[in-house]
Amino acid sequence: MNAPVLFADHAVEAARAAVGLPVGARVVAAMSGGVDSTVTAALLARAGYQVIGVTLQLYDHGAAIQKKGACCAGQDIHDARTAAEAIGIPHYVLDYESRFKEQVIEEFADAYLRGETPVPCIRCNQTVKFRDLLDVARDLGAEAMATGHYVRREMGPSGAQLRRAADPARDQSYFLFATTAEQLDYLRFPLGDLPKSEVRRAAAELGLAIAEKPDSQDICFVPEGRYTTVIDRLRPHGAEPGDIVHLDGRVLGRHEGVTRYTVGQRRGLNVAVGDPLFVVKIDADSRRVIVGPREALLTVGCSLKETNWLGDQASVEAACEAGLPVLARVRSTAEPLPARLALRDGAAAVIFDAPEHGVSPGQACVLYDPAAPGRVLGGGFIEKTFGV
Repeated sequence: MNAPVLFADHAVEAARAAVGLPVGARVVAAMSGGVDSTVTAALLARAGYQVIGVTLQLYDHGAAIQKKGACCAGQDIHDARTAAEAIGIPHYVLDYESRFKEQVIEEFADAYLRGETPVPCIRCNQTVKFRDLLDVARDLGAEAMATGHYVRREMGPSGAQLRRAADPARDQSYFLFATTAEQLDYLRFPLGDLPKSEVRRAAAELGLAIAEKPDSQDICFVPEGRYTTVIDRLRPHGAEPGDIVHLDGRVLGRHEGVTRYTVGQRRGLNVAVGDPLFVVKIDADSRRVIVGPREALLTVGCSLKETNWLGDQASVEAACEAGLPVLARVRSTAEPLPARLALRDGAAAVIFDAPEHGVSPGQACVLYDPAAPGRVLGGGFIEKTFGV
């Protein structure tokens, strides 16, 4: 009687194709302790690679050890170590707490003080994971580093391209737009062609103890989703009161700190003028929260800072000068919008084909190729928006 064909065998072949290196090559697997990164390490080991697991301790695990859905702390480090032992691969834990605090947590707090809405997961990928950890992987003699992110890396005429995951419900390309071309040459994403359900199925077939472990939720270092707790501890002056001001100049009330508000917010304003009001701007310098009707949130475009370019043009500036058509994704849960690139006051800018609501400074604007909507062309952080 023939042995049953396991799905894990298919996943192993998919992982081998994603890595694209000869069997026996040394590959570092970034292991957070969750299902995705653990399955990645297990698939690579089963595929015949020389796998080294590396886990980053990113913040005080004493505060996080009882938190469900955390990562890179406490129980998750234990889970990663246990999984590596079960898989049969060497495993290292690196203490990156000070780097993470400086490059991610403190930047998160400062962004709110500037009246922005930050995306700390992008900062984490951009700094400690895809910059510092890649250096460690190279020091270990690895030919590539693999992660459990749901994106795809495909070779194009000019080199490696970053593409959306096959499963749109799991796609993480928005959070990886800052991956540079050099980093993309070295990175591998073995789960990009797999839906999450099949990853869990593979975990069960491989006998991994974390097969039913819940996914991480919210921001890993924010207890119970209350981001103001972190900001108040790090930047207590962010809780200084100020005025809530209507666009027409009327002072409608007082607030307890600009860090409590984000552009587009409607709930929790505690002011009433009859019609619904939304936060349309945060003037951090004068501690004013400016509110108005929903139509005041409409914007025709935005300028970008800290841009990264993965397209075929020589640079994002060249693409802007050419007025390149793009699909622009202005928040992680939004669908990409038709737009074009332009230069505004010498800076890269995105001009939408139709006005859009809820474009907030500090968020990422990730650019995709209209001719191949799965391809990431790059992007940047939104610096300011242009009114209608």
